[in-house]
Amino acid sequence: MKLSRTISLAAGIVMALTMLACQSRGLRPAEGYVDVAGGRVWYSIVGSGTRTPLLVLHGGPGAPSSYLRPLAALADERPVIFYDQLDCGKSDHPTDTTLWRTERFVEELAQVREALGLEEVHLLGHSWGTMLAMDYMLTQPKGVKSLIMASPCMSVARWIRDADSLLTTLPDSIQNIVKKSESEGTTDSPEYQGAMLYYYKQFVARKQPWSPDLVTGLSQINPAVYGYMWGPSEFKCTGTLRDYDRTDKLNTIKVPTLFTAGQFDEATPQTVKYYQSLVPGSELAILPNCAHLTMYDDSSAYNGILREFLNRVDAK
Repeated sequence: MKLSRTISLAAGIVMALTMLACQSRGLRPAEGYVDVAGGRVWYSIVGSGTRTPLLVLHGGPGAPSSYLRPLAALADERPVIFYDQLDCGKSDHPTDTTLWRTERFVEELAQVREALGLEEVHLLGHSWGTMLAMDYMLTQPKGVKSLIMASPCMSVARWIRDADSLLTTLPDSIQNIVKKSESEGTTDSPEYQGAMLYYYKQFVARKQPWSPDLVTGLSQINPAVYGYMWGPSEFKCTGTLRDYDRTDKLNTIKVPTLFTAGQFDEATPQTVKYYQSLVPGSELAILPNCAHLTMYDDSSAYNGILREFLNRVDAK
């Protein structure tokens, strides 16, 4: 009986200290702005669980973080932090192309971590966010407990090859519109936009109908940032990221790493499996019947996979 009371008391002390540590980092539900090079970025902290926070890097480039909100379900155990990169979503829009550089977005990420006191953190990047996460990891930051590479792009050349391959699986009418519009430079035409919507419903988000949050998020992508850094479409990268390739750097990742993708992802399972093979000790999860937005297409299964991985890392 006395031993039981002692164990209970010790457990209570540990829990109290853990909660105090969480509070000392200021990780309570909140939203606000962080000053970064070039302006202010908006952030949102969801949840106040006592486990290591999860910091989320959205895709695009130029998309707001709102489309990743299904990941907020993980906030029952740990704080989940979202932020809109500069010139995206609710953040400042200085519209200065000198700021649209990967190395500045890496610096921005470090500034967000410092401002929010994220001494230890799990890092999740999605799509373009994996490119940002990779380059951030190359700076050898301290306190990153794990890395989740969700539908990654580690090689733009490979991404374009995969996109071209996926296009060939679509009806001839869609293929012809895409090829004609891109050759004539009319990718802003209603016909091309309609063809791209067809492509998106196959390889970006398959769950139909699209939720209002997803529609709003996709409609708020900043086309200037996307065009400058990527290019006119998924099939052609003419922007500053056109030569991006970090496949030869993947073996430098030393933290526990999880790669994820959807069965019908434009970051194809074959390519993601190849990336995963280059990171020693890393793991891979392919979500059936999901596309690029795996966290939207099957949020329950996806969050379950993340939860198990994060808790396992925290337990080490």
